[in-house]
Amino acid sequence: MGVISLRLKDKDLERIEELSKLERKDKSTIARELLEHGWEFLMVRYYKEGKLSLAGVAKKLDISISEAIDLLAELGIEAPIEFEDYLKGFEVFKDK
Repeated sequence: MGVISLRLKDKDLERIEELSKLERKDKSTIARELLEHGWEFLMVRYYKEGKLSLAGVAKKLDISISEAIDLLAELGIEAPIEFEDYLKGFEVFKDK
């Protein structure tokens, strides 16, 4: 595990301290969890914006595609494809 030193705004430190007390975890654990949740949020947002595929999200989050589908469904995120593209997918399968 690597070590990083960074400067945080007072408000950010207060938030970490507040969460540390609420969750009854040390501040380092809370900071790591916040980074993990932030990463997950950004990858899901990239998927929603069409910048990442389903497989891309799964790879970036180090989870299986089925776990990624479950996560997206849990968050109410729909596939960022148009209905016409969806129908074209069926045409590809018909041709094979």
